[in-house]
Amino acid sequence: MPEPGRCPVVHFDHNSQEHSADPVASYRKLREQSPIAYSEAWDGYWILSGYKPLFEAARDDDRFSSQRNSHGGEGLSVVIPKTQHPFHIPIEIDPPEFRKWRKIVNLITAPAAIERMEPIVKHYVTWFIDQIIEAGSCDMADVIGVPAIVTVDWLGLDVAEWKRYASAFHATLVAKRGSEEYRQAVEVDFPYLEEQTRNVIAARRENPTKDIISYLVHSEVDGRPVTDDEVFSMVDLLLSGGVGTTASLTSNTVVWLYQNPEVREQLREDLSLLDKAIDEFLRFFSPTQALARTVVQDTELQGCPMKTGDRVLLAWSSANRDPEQFENPDEVDITRWPNRHVAFGLGVHRCAGSHLGRAMAKEMLTQILTRMGDYVVDEAALKPYPQQGTNNGWMSIPATFTPGPRLLQGSADPEAIPSY
Repeated sequence: MPEPGRCPVVHFDHNSQEHSADPVASYRKLREQSPIAYSEAWDGYWILSGYKPLFEAARDDDRFSSQRNSHGGEGLSVVIPKTQHPFHIPIEIDPPEFRKWRKIVNLITAPAAIERMEPIVKHYVTWFIDQIIEAGSCDMADVIGVPAIVTVDWLGLDVAEWKRYASAFHATLVAKRGSEEYRQAVEVDFPYLEEQTRNVIAARRENPTKDIISYLVHSEVDGRPVTDDEVFSMVDLLLSGGVGTTASLTSNTVVWLYQNPEVREQLREDLSLLDKAIDEFLRFFSPTQALARTVVQDTELQGCPMKTGDRVLLAWSSANRDPEQFENPDEVDITRWPNRHVAFGLGVHRCAGSHLGRAMAKEMLTQILTRMGDYVVDEAALKPYPQQGTNNGWMSIPATFTPGPRLLQGSADPEAIPSY
């Protein structure tokens, strides 16, 4: 609990249905009260909703730690409340230890590495749209499953299991705690998928291929081989980031473009605008709404005293709508530049997968705009994520469009496994 009179205690819970009903308005109200506030939900935590305090905290790992710890319970340290995920490398490690692990990951997520993946991304986007293009109708949320299958294939896991990986990670972020979907993920799917992933890791150590797991198991840190447990910690994090964030961005974008047809036509006529537009959609929608840190030394942040062990929510989405940083923050300007959004985080823990996320979003939007660009969304049937505290987006986006031709040869069975 903060000292009386120093910083406000507010009624706020980013995991509540009240917040999920309109996260933008919820954070706007919070920012207008104070850019730093304290909530008593989930045993108490600070919310940094303003750009300035968030910018300061996110770049200060000495005071605001991502390291796994027991404050706030056991589990993944970078969310509030903590979830029962395995230890994640490198997001749950602080500098200087962090840097040697991030170096391993950077080699497979750097722009040059992602450029080599572009044919794979294009192949899967084409395949997904091929499954529905002749019908003239679809659920666009299914089309946007591309990031999940790309991530699973890229890592070297069984592509036949991509839906199970996607649904499990998705459920722990957006399903209501205690729901059937949430329990299925935690009690059934994750134990099964962990066993499958560990089996692949062991197999790649004996018989490496050209996939990412083979690269990871034959990497070294501190002059020793990376262990199977450490490889699993990195793979689980890459899966967690890969299966949801880009899908969230793209789902929000396709709905918004339907609702703003003049911008959709502008992009259809000039696809070169997509790069800046994607950055603006990242700012505007902030697929990862917020992540958490833990205070590891008594400190003060812009006038608010904080104690060791306090939990802190870094509300990226709120900072991205802060009028002190962005002109007309509640409007989309696809030519906005510079665009210093924080959708991928800040500091050393900035998202390593940002280049891959952009590449997947760009290919999906390019093919949606060129192959089914006249799509009409059934807005009455839209289904949002039940919980939007960590990720936001749409579970179902029913749409119709002018049918078109398939581009790839092969089965039209939507359950068939594409090969690249």
